[in-house]
Order: sequence, then structure tokens, then C-alpha cells
Amino acid sequence: MKFLPLIWKNVWRRKFRTTFTLLSLFVAFLLFGLLMTIKAAFSLGVDIAGLDRLILIHKVSLIMPLPYSYLARLQATPGVSRATHQTWFNGIYQDPSNFFANIAVEPEAFLEIYPEFRVPPDQVAAWLADRQGALVGRDLANRFGWSVGDRVPLIGTIWQPKQGQVWDFNIRGIYDADEGVDKTQFFFRYDYLDENRAVGEGLVGWYVVKIADPSQAVALSRTFDEMFANSPAETKTTTEKGFIEGFATQIGDIGAIMIAISSVVLFMFGLVAASTMAQSVRERTSELAVLKTLGFSGGTILALVLAESFFVVLVGGGLGLAAAWLFVRQGDPTGGLLPLFTLPPRDIAIGVALMAAMGLLAGAAPALGAMRLRITDALRRV
Repeated sequence: MKFLPLIWKNVWRRKFRTTFTLLSLFVAFLLFGLLMTIKAAFSLGVDIAGLDRLILIHKVSLIMPLPYSYLARLQATPGVSRATHQTWFNGIYQDPSNFFANIAVEPEAFLEIYPEFRVPPDQVAAWLADRQGALVGRDLANRFGWSVGDRVPLIGTIWQPKQGQVWDFNIRGIYDADEGVDKTQFFFRYDYLDENRAVGEGLVGWYVVKIADPSQAVALSRTFDEMFANSPAETKTTTEKGFIEGFATQIGDIGAIMIAISSVVLFMFGLVAASTMAQSVRERTSELAVLKTLGFSGGTILALVLAESFFVVLVGGGLGLAAAWLFVRQGDPTGGLLPLFTLPPRDIAIGVALMAAMGLLAGAAPALGAMRLRITDALRRV
């Protein structure tokens, strides 16, 4: 603790230079935090995708529907715990910019296969009792100020009702979930859709199959695809993780792009920090020699210089990462396009580790030079 005043004085010896170095590190780690948030958002919950859930889609394209009759055959397959289906609705609420996922499901099977969605029992019962009932995520309800009992109209785009264009829904439940699970979705009953749409009766979007043994995922995927081979609607089966990753990579490998950008930014500003430390030590050569004359050991000098480097990087970088976290806490700024807008704790820990590594690398060479400095050589330069 007795060396803290000396470290503080040396850090602020050149206030202008130190301030701009702190600002550069602030920007670097602010960008790091935001880029890691975007990376996590585009993964769409890949890390928590169920290993025991398989997704069957049309072999040609996800937008091609499948027959409802496949459900019974899937459910009867050995190794299957529960099978259900989902259908993308793509309804519009008030304005096309109010985008959110709205999907037709079978309520009981859906809640059984997705236990991560937590819904109060009385709300589950209300959903099961109401043909027009809907289940919405907590974040979506907060976004539009919805509550249980509200009536919500959606304009059909893919599926038109037999009369008019508007589908009316009653919010019967609001689900919660742990961090990392999308809470911006709108689920409603498939029977309401199927009975009231003008065309497409008996068709579903894709199937979700919960299997008893995740190690049999590959074998069962092959079994399902062979089961429907040479039919008018052949299937392509993958794990839920693979299905979600496929969505994320449709516009490119976002994860690799974000990591590449953040790596370049951190490397550039790391060089700025290293240059600052080298220049600071070079300006204080005679002072370091005096410290050694007064009895400061080489190890103490090394520790003092490294402490300055760590201070600058941890303060600047820490403030930048904190600012990114505070920004992310305000929620998705895109109006629903990035529903999982969160800075994962893992990436925060990585950011702190990168600060420590940057502080060490930026101060290592100047600190070693100061430690090896010979008193006579240093004083001769004065």
C-alpha cells in the first residue's frame, strides 16, 4: 500500500497522454462488450439448445410445409418420448416494424417438450380452455404493455383467415425463463389456426421430437428421414442445436466476424498502451536510477512499472466493459430483431482476462528494462 502514491503520481505525470490512453482502452472494451453481445444474440440460444430435441423440416426448404399425418408415425417410433409440431405464422401487430416470432403450437406437448418455459398452472389451464388463447414471453409482454386477459389482433400475412385479415387472440399466459432463453415469442393454439385459415388445412411448419436418449440422435434422425423417403414431402432431420445454428449462419458466420473485429480492435489499442508505458519509462530513466540508489530492488522496480500498466488498462478497459454492460441492460435497441440481447457472464470474464493479459504484455518490456537498468548507465544519460 505504501507504493500507491508513487504509482498514482507516475500514472498522471503526463495527464494528457494518460487521459487519451484511458479513452482508447475505454473504446476498445466498450466495442468488445457490444460485439460479444451481438455474437450472443445471433447464436439465438445455441448454447442451451436441447440435445434431446430433434427438428424435422421439409427436405427442400423450411418454408415448405409438412403433412399433419406425420405426427402419429413419429410418436410411434421407438426411442421417441414426445413429438409435436410448430407452424410459423408471421402475423403483424399494428405495424410491420413491430416484429416478433408468432408460432402455432400444440399447448400440452409444447410445454412438455420445453420445460425451460415457466408458466403458472392457472395460466396453463386458461390457455388450454381458450381456442383463441395465446402464451407470450415476459419481455414481449413488457414491450407492448400486455397483461393476462388482453385481446391482441394480428394481421395474417402467410395464413389468411376465412373472413377478413385479422386474427384475434386472448393472452392467457405469460411465460418466464432463465437468462439466455428467448422471452419475446408469441405462441398460440394450432387448432385455432387450422380450423380458421382459408387454405393449408392439415399442414404444419416443422416437427419437434423429444428423444429418450440423446446419444441416439444421429440414428433416429436417419430413421425419420428414411421413414418419409420417396414421399411427396421428404424430410431433413437435425438436432435443435444444429437447426438453430443453421438459422444463425444463413447471413454468415457472425461469431467469427465479431471475434475478428474485436481482436483487431484490442490488438491496436494494446499497442497504444504498450507505447504509452514504454515512453513513460524512458522519460523516467534518471528517476528509476535514483530509486535504485535509494535501495529499491530490481524486483520492486519491476512491480512498480507493471502496476502502472495494470492500472491504466484495468481502469480504462473496466470502465468500457461496464459501459457496454449498462447499455445492454437497457434492452434490445433494434425493436425485436435481437431478442436475446445480453452480455454473457462468460464474455465479461474473458474481457477481464484480456485486460490482465494486455496490462502484462504492455508493461512487460518496459518493466524488464527498468529492472535491468544499471545506475551508472542511467545517470550518464542525464
